[in-house]
Amino acid sequence: MRRLQRPALRSGQPPAVWARLRRGGALLLVALAALLGAALAPAAAGPALVADLDSGRVLYARQATDPWYPASVTKLMTAYLTLHALRSGQLRPDSPLTVSARAAAVIPSKMGFKPGVEVTVDNALKMMLVKSANDMAVVLAEGVGGSVENFAGMMNQAAEELGMGQSHFVNPNGLPDPGNRTSARDLAVLARTMLRQFPEYAHYFSIEAVQLGKRVFKNTNGLVGRYPGVTGMKTGFICSSGFNVVATAARGNRRLLVVVLGAHSGVERTLIAASLFDRGFADSGWGGPGTLDTLPLPTSAAPPDMRDSICGAGRGARGEEEAENAPQNASPLFALFKGGASDWEAPVAGRTLPPRAALAAIPVYVGRYPGAPATAVAAHRGRAQKGETASAYAADEETSPGAKALQKVKRPAARRNASAQKAPAETKQKAGKTEPGAKSQGKKAADKKAPAKKPAGKNRNASNNDG
Repeated sequence: MRRLQRPALRSGQPPAVWARLRRGGALLLVALAALLGAALAPAAAGPALVADLDSGRVLYARQATDPWYPASVTKLMTAYLTLHALRSGQLRPDSPLTVSARAAAVIPSKMGFKPGVEVTVDNALKMMLVKSANDMAVVLAEGVGGSVENFAGMMNQAAEELGMGQSHFVNPNGLPDPGNRTSARDLAVLARTMLRQFPEYAHYFSIEAVQLGKRVFKNTNGLVGRYPGVTGMKTGFICSSGFNVVATAARGNRRLLVVVLGAHSGVERTLIAASLFDRGFADSGWGGPGTLDTLPLPTSAAPPDMRDSICGAGRGARGEEEAENAPQNASPLFALFKGGASDWEAPVAGRTLPPRAALAAIPVYVGRYPGAPATAVAAHRGRAQKGETASAYAADEETSPGAKALQKVKRPAARRNASAQKAPAETKQKAGKTEPGAKSQGKKAADKKAPAKKPAGKNRNASNNDG
């Protein structure tokens, strides 16, 4: 047999180059094998739940009562208490709320407004639910409860009244705190209650995008604008929780609610939720263990920490917007995943969603009225820019009796009535200049030159970006 000859080396090329090429090729094969193995290995599935929105019947449940870090789906409870405040007459959609130093200092995702900026309740709700703005959650909490701590007490009181036995809240936005916890079942109870009690406010959860001046912020929910019949709700992400979503959709005379917790990416979260909706709408006989009220007790006492698998070594914390702006089709490596312990993981491997259609952005604004100058808006990349305005008024809503949480835990009267006690003729602001009300021209010049205080900086020790 003729022996194959090694190709001749180029002139001046040392024989050692072949050894290096062999070693490099071997390392490349090892790396590809490891990557392929990781893709083929079944991912640890987190809690999931599918329920009929109207009857409360559970169609599918996986670890649905186990505790989990809620991340930004916490904002559903913040919205719930805010809607109660609107209905009770404590607040109106056009009520102005002031951005505090505490609100301005929270870490992203946020709008980035400086302390002193005014935002209406309506605009704060839209920014919180669409962009997942953490600062707007604090603004609403302080507006409804007087302080974050007082509002957290209201959140826990409401959770107890709703029978959310695995839930406890420490802040209104879901930023990392060991005291924040919930479960898929509790989130389903909250979402179902809110949509049944406040159908007139359901539009807040399905807005595709909001526009502040020239900036457009897309909804972080990857199903909105992609999945037929989706009616919205809320996403969440921190490293410790993974990617969470509470979503609702309607088809014909059926309305379904899906909860997915602990997905490994925004794409995975969206595709799992879409597959669960597919199965729920296609199989009217699909049934699980009874109703939301009869699910079994949790199998663990504390939420697992997903940090290592979601944001491990070499992987920075990702924000909600960045995750959802990625293409919403499964990647080639994701499509290799075929296994899993549940009956919905296999269909996910081949599931895709179309790109979002043209977004119908809803205008939002800062200030008490459209066109008011946003003179205190932080000017930096990714946030609203100085001077941006937009033009949309919120429709007035009818009022009705509020929740027990609002009756028992009242906002301090002094803060609640502070804006009403201001005399509008005392000081008027226009384009950042002081109008009559100053005692002298020297006083006006001093006011004009006085530098504005800078908001507190980001928490540099925080390793998670919520959204």
